Amino acid sequence: MNDHAIELKRVRWRCRRGMRELDQLFERHLEHYWPEDSESQRGVFLRLLDCEDDKLWRWFMGYEQCPDGELAALIERIRQLPA
Repeated sequence: MNDHAIELKRVRWRCRRGMRELDQLFERHLEHYWPEDSESQRGVFLRLLDCEDDKLWRWFMGYEQCPDGELAALIERIRQLPA
């Protein structure tokens, strides 16, 4: 297994939140964007994964605005992905 596959496996594990809706959003992001994202874009995604589930849920559902501009832009990008 190469370094990229190992990293993707590690990130995929971090995406497992125990909340099906968040799991699906993160999985779609990995499928559509992760392979082509730059290191800085991947870093923003990893920062998003560090956030608490309840905050993530409120941000993704639009109940609250994420105060971090980079994270807010990524959340919107993920929300626009087809189901």
